[in-house]
Amino acid sequence: MSLDELDRRIIRATQSGLPLVPRPYEAVGAALGISGEQVRERLQAMLDEGLVRRIGAVPNHYRLGFTANGMSVWDVADERVDELGERVGQLPFVSHCYRRPRRAPVWNYNLFAMLHGRSRDEVEAQAQQVAALLGDACRAHDILYSTAILKKTGLRISES
Repeated sequence: MSLDELDRRIIRATQSGLPLVPRPYEAVGAALGISGEQVRERLQAMLDEGLVRRIGAVPNHYRLGFTANGMSVWDVADERVDELGERVGQLPFVSHCYRRPRRAPVWNYNLFAMLHGRSRDEVEAQAQQVAALLGDACRAHDILYSTAILKKTGLRISES
């Protein structure tokens, strides 16, 4: 599917977030010269087509007290990584989980799961739960802790 010009305008108007007002879709629509209902309908159509993955709140986990953030990396048997990765991704303390190619012999990890805790001890306990779930399909793991807060953004559609 391709985006038409109105869809592009809606994405550009919302890609940095919806306005923090009681009726955000109406505010976006007013800025674009269309109704809030049209904004909702077009966004829903883009969601249905898979052009937009999701619309949701993105909490600042640091301000919520989750200051121990670690990317756990796992060396999981290739024949089980997809199945087990799906299960790891469903754990309530995993914010995102994905498979990546190994870069042997330096980097043997193929499953990544982001863990968030209020302390490193909490993250270590979460990693133990992941290890228990992976069982003997896991050969090794490590946790790479965040040392700086970087601004995260998704793909941006430019004006041109």
